Amino acid sequence: MRYVASYLLAVLGGNDSPSIADLKKILDSVGIELDKERAEKVINELKGKKIDEVIAQGNTKLASMPSGGAAAIAASAGPAAPAAGGSAAPAPEEKKKEEKEESEESDEDMGFGLFD
Repeated sequence: MRYVASYLLAVLGGNDSPSIADLKKILDSVGIELDKERAEKVINELKGKKIDEVIAQGNTKLASMPSGGAAAIAASAGPAAPAAGGSAAPAPEEKKKEEKEESEESDEDMGFGLFD
């Protein structure tokens, strides 16, 4: 993602076809070391394409993806319907608590902090 972002920053700055050196300069300015393989992949994939068109194509693909609202309701209604006895109802709550704890732990592992 950092290579795509640096590519977009270079294009925003007026460079229609950024090179690896341009990406390196942008990433170095924020203290990120360049991985030449990944940078080459981004440059090769976007070579000869207009960024506005690539973004427009991406937006149409994102618009066709389900956002999870209706699907999540349908998925949660399915297992809950046969549980009319009430014995299986607390299980989803416990699962939600476990998922929440895992997400908090994964944020700590990333090495990012509010005051770093």
